[in-house]
Amino acid sequence: MRDLVYPPVIGFAKTAFKVLDLKIRMTGTENVPRTGGAVIALNHISYVDFILGGFGAVPSKRLVRFMAKDVLFRNRYSGPLMRGMHHIPVDRSAGTASYREAIRYLNDGEIVGVFPEATISRSFELKEFKSGTVRMAAEAGVPVVPLILWGTQRMLTKDHPRDFSRHRAIAITVGEPIAVGTDDDPAEATAHLRTTMAGMLDRTIRDYPEQPAGAWWLPASYGGGAPAPEEAERLDQEELARRAARRK
Repeated sequence: MRDLVYPPVIGFAKTAFKVLDLKIRMTGTENVPRTGGAVIALNHISYVDFILGGFGAVPSKRLVRFMAKDVLFRNRYSGPLMRGMHHIPVDRSAGTASYREAIRYLNDGEIVGVFPEATISRSFELKEFKSGTVRMAAEAGVPVVPLILWGTQRMLTKDHPRDFSRHRAIAITVGEPIAVGTDDDPAEATAHLRTTMAGMLDRTIRDYPEQPAGAWWLPASYGGGAPAPEEAERLDQEELARRAARRK
């Protein structure tokens, strides 16, 4: 797979990180395989997760092909970049094609990035996981590498204005690869992945250098002002209802 677009984009991102003076702390990046296929499973708390999440694979000299909404590929600005970096468009009304494409990438030795929650978590805690992550890893015979992001929600997320202030702390935590076999129950494997990532998220939040009580970007269970998971789910349902009304 020829990559004429991805390397310059990474270079631009690194420059942007320096300009913003992001304090990026990465741990466990040695867990990203240097060769062969793998699925990287990421939590989803902001619109810039794919940028910082992909950065977590750079120390291993790997490029992550993210599964992303097909609307990004149709956009006049993001479309050429998404296609040039060989990301995978996902049409939620017909997801089989994107699933098969991801399997093909994995069989070709690529790393595929997946957000098992499918949408951004307003509570900044983990939502329920879709089983596609473990199913594609099992079918392709590759490991799942869990990756946790923290701090990206302070830059650009749902219900809050963008804030690209300088000196922001960003945490990237990569866990050990998880093997998934074709005989494994997808529901149990998905639950195990979620439990693993929940523990990683807890440690990452507790190690984060800032813990201001009541901060909107801190989960309610940690003394923050973010919606509790139940309230976040209600807001998600209201958003879906508004979208459905606009389509009508």
